[in-house]
Amino acid sequence: MKLQKILSNFQKLHPKEIDLSLDRIKTLCEKLGNPQNNIKCIQVCGTNGKGSTISFLHSILKEAKIKCNVYTSPHVRSINERFIYNDEIISDDELVELLEEVEDINDGQPLTYFEALTAAFFYGCRKYKDNIVLAEFGLFGRGDAVNILNKNLCNIVTSISEDHLDWLPENERNIERIIFEKTSSLLDSIIIVAKQSSKEITESIKKNISKNKANKYFFNEDYNFVMKENDFFYYEDKYGGLKIPKPSMKGQFQLENASSAIASLRVLESLNIKDQHIINGVKKAYNSARLEEIKSGKLKNLVKDNTLIIDSSHNPGGSKSLNDYLQTLNCNKHVIIGMMENKDHKKYISYFKDISSMTVIDIPGNSNAIKGKDLERKFKDIFNVSYKENIEIAIKSLPIKKNDIVVITGSLYLASEMLKLN
Repeated sequence: MKLQKILSNFQKLHPKEIDLSLDRIKTLCEKLGNPQNNIKCIQVCGTNGKGSTISFLHSILKEAKIKCNVYTSPHVRSINERFIYNDEIISDDELVELLEEVEDINDGQPLTYFEALTAAFFYGCRKYKDNIVLAEFGLFGRGDAVNILNKNLCNIVTSISEDHLDWLPENERNIERIIFEKTSSLLDSIIIVAKQSSKEITESIKKNISKNKANKYFFNEDYNFVMKENDFFYYEDKYGGLKIPKPSMKGQFQLENASSAIASLRVLESLNIKDQHIINGVKKAYNSARLEEIKSGKLKNLVKDNTLIIDSSHNPGGSKSLNDYLQTLNCNKHVIIGMMENKDHKKYISYFKDISSMTVIDIPGNSNAIKGKDLERKFKDIFNVSYKENIEIAIKSLPIKKNDIVVITGSLYLASEMLKLN
């Protein structure tokens, strides 16, 4: 297939999958005419909640009839998901054409796979210059390929927690260094800081961006929300209060992501976002593999009338959010987990409470995943855990009773494979 061939070509341009430097992508973008300098971008960084925050932003902007180009990673089902132009996922033929043009202009120069895709996304934006661009940057912001803009509309800092520690110097594998990496290079337009898991993290972010001249807005100081009865929540900032139906996306943390999106769009007054745009947009927002209930398909058939949820949480912060949600459910919970090798497995699992059964599996076809047997050995001191060869055997082995819930989690890569299988 032509698309797979060109993607394979990009993977051969650099010996490393990730190389945190901006020199290569800046050189390529200069050859492409620096398309990133001609976009109106809302950038989203952080550890958890980036994708969901962008989903809320996009959904609200759609309600306001404002067209968007969207760049997120990694994808869940297909690479095309990373390239949204004019609110539509790019087709295979269009993506091939775009990538071939970038490949020709790059002319075989060293480039990581992610840098190639990012440069291609910016290059594709040139056809839609009037659109708002929503782009996340992750891992460590200072060296992330998306972080080459010289201006933007605003920055959103989502929840920050420990992740990707193996990329840091051994003596600096801590939350303070992560905060520095993610926030020290933010542009000086507007900064919205979402709810964090502790006051200490918020204060560390404040300290790190204290010299940034941007207008800054912090959750609980400049905007807030409270839960209300009958599936509503109440949002409030300097522009006033707003009663909003809870989103279809599950979990308290989604209200936090929605609030950050609302705060950002209200601060950007020139967009003229109305209350009804927000109300409708929050309700309609969707983000695949984030506490996603599976209502039909091959895997759903295996659990029959019981609830099946696929969730992509993969670090301690995500695990805490997942388990905060599970604690609100009055039922037996059966958890199936597969994880990548470089994660803090024991800290991830430490947040799980009141679990009826826990099963570990391999992530199919992923050489960077930890083997299920090895994960079983890591977890045995904490939980009565069992290993199964694959997801079908795992589900069939569960002691499921009426009204029980089955949760598949631990990695976006696992979630992707499960959704494809389903």
